[in-house]
Amino acid sequence: MARRTRRSPRADTASPEPPTPRGRRRRAVAAHGRDLPEGAVATTTGTARLERDPDHDGAVTLYVNGVPSSHVDLDDPGFLAFEYMQQMAAVIEHAPPGPLRVLHLGAAGCTLARWVEHTRPGSTQVGVDLDARLLELVREWFDLPRSPRLRLRADDAGHALTTFPDGAFDVVVRDVFAGDATPEHLVTTATAREVRRVLRPGGVYLANCADRPPLTTARRELATLAAVAATDGTTGPPPGSRPGDPAGDRPSDRPSDRPRDRDAVGLAAIAEPGQLKGRRYGNLVLVAVRPGPTSIDLASAGLSRAARTLPLPARVLVGAELEAFVGAARPFDDPPENAAPPPSTDGHG
Repeated sequence: MARRTRRSPRADTASPEPPTPRGRRRRAVAAHGRDLPEGAVATTTGTARLERDPDHDGAVTLYVNGVPSSHVDLDDPGFLAFEYMQQMAAVIEHAPPGPLRVLHLGAAGCTLARWVEHTRPGSTQVGVDLDARLLELVREWFDLPRSPRLRLRADDAGHALTTFPDGAFDVVVRDVFAGDATPEHLVTTATAREVRRVLRPGGVYLANCADRPPLTTARRELATLAAVAATDGTTGPPPGSRPGDPAGDRPSDRPSDRPRDRDAVGLAAIAEPGQLKGRRYGNLVLVAVRPGPTSIDLASAGLSRAARTLPLPARVLVGAELEAFVGAARPFDDPPENAAPPPSTDGHG
């Protein structure tokens, strides 16, 4: 379950607000002149329900099939309540300035897409979710950018990846769940290769990995990403892989953090320290950068500082620390060619 940060106090270690107790009914939420439903609404894969934010009447938490999937502040698209989204945003902020092309696998309430639209005007984004009805509802309920700024597509995330051309995106975000885990077909080497293919050189992959002690899934996912990076001939040995020779340079909006292709680390894990030590079930953000002239340096002091100064401070594991974290974990192999992927029932975002 994604943990959220309240507006006041700034740091909050509690889980998202629980569902309304039985026998009590909350009034319908009114925001931006819209009457939002107070009960569960049927969707393609199950149900969606909105819970009013007790700290702010203009914000809601979207529950998909009983799981808190998105926190949407209709008054402030720049506010991100879920901690893993704050960590993803810290990475995106270190991308070169200007509009971005972003693919969201697991759209749900499109919270991060609204944040990108707010912080990077002119960006073009695609949100993919298996639940077609949910996509219709979030268009109706929330103040989402219209196409072509944000196109919403009902599809399986793995299939959708195969339909995009090479180098189509600057950022790919994976936030797809079936229950409390990412569907198996989205954590394999085949999917990692597809993500790398659709990223431009210098693009970044951000994966929300929910795991519990001893964090076996996170370690294996990192090993998978490292193995794929090593086989494309552009990085060194996994998991602390390093990009190859630079193909040029372009100024960054943070001169002190300007990417140095030969030295930039291409793989990282971000989470609060207790999570990295495997103390509980929670979220880790896994980051993989495709080398290029404007690669984000995941080992930069700027990114480390940005993670430390979040409402709930986080650490960025790279290099030798990341290698020790991954240890002898094995990559997730591709399933047999005739195996059908299981459905991904819950999209976050």
